[in-house]
Amino acid sequence: MKKTIWTFGLISGAIMSVMMLATLPIMDRIGFDKGEVIGYTSMVAAFLLVYFGIRSYRDTVGGGAISFGRALAIGALITTVASACYTATWEVIYYKITPDFATKFEQYSIDRARAQGKSEAEIAKMTADAEQFIESYKNPLYNSALTFLEPLPVGLMITLVSAGVLRRKRRREEPELNPA
Repeated sequence: MKKTIWTFGLISGAIMSVMMLATLPIMDRIGFDKGEVIGYTSMVAAFLLVYFGIRSYRDTVGGGAISFGRALAIGALITTVASACYTATWEVIYYKITPDFATKFEQYSIDRARAQGKSEAEIAKMTADAEQFIESYKNPLYNSALTFLEPLPVGLMITLVSAGVLRRKRRREEPELNPA
């Protein structure tokens, strides 16, 4: 079980990490909205490995059978490993490559609010909230926790679907009836 979890979790995490590193240099050109779409799309693609990991376990270790609970556990552990890889990559990016990311995102959010016609009072509150968030986000534990929670729901949803689709009970061998 460990081999399956680590193999598929690390591959999934590598896919998300590579996509994050690939989109980072073009973020100024594509914008935060498109970057978010690309990010979540790559998460879904990476978490498809949860399905393949559960199926691999079912077919190789489980002898073709797996319960919903076992499939759910394997998928959740693959998701955890992948999310940890994603978090580790983000921590390096945030603290070493783009320490001004939160400030840029704050400015983007404020500009978007102005374009939507928000009042100056709403914008002032947004700015104060954003400044408080930026200060909290400087704490590596807080930063890591929020980052870990970003891909986790996506992976868990794919885990639930995969566990439901892949569950298969063992076939009972029925005793042969001898007419004699």
